Amino acid sequence: MSNDPELADDWEYTLQVPSDPMAPCIARRTLRTIFQEHGFAELADTAELLTSELVTNSYRHTDGPASVRVRREGERVRVTVWDTNPKLPGLSRVALPDDEAEQGRGLGLVMKCADSWGGFALRNQPQGLVGKLIWFELGAGRVAPPPVGP
Repeated sequence: MSNDPELADDWEYTLQVPSDPMAPCIARRTLRTIFQEHGFAELADTAELLTSELVTNSYRHTDGPASVRVRREGERVRVTVWDTNPKLPGLSRVALPDDEAEQGRGLGLVMKCADSWGGFALRNQPQGLVGKLIWFELGAGRVAPPPVGP
């Protein structure tokens, strides 16, 4: 919960990113700002890392744009990354590669660091939207900062 009385408790942001090598950097910085400004600063490092991994996967494995949606759901924050490739990675078989691996660690990090996560393919949607969504949540067991006194 934000300590700023002007900010709403419920919020949602969407960032559209092109298929560009700068997309993970832009997404990281945007997520950090959102988490810090809305009173979730203690989760900003993890959110930044996991979002960067998912946006990097989108850039590497699709030719189209992607989007990042960040939404507060109670005391949790859900981050969802959409891209144009409907092929899901083997979500049930995700494992952390060895420490020396330079690639293939993204979903393993999400699995290890997120409170919950998942994904699903989008096919034949009425709006014509195709691709996939991979999401994660942070904030379970989070201790809210004390309210600011008058």
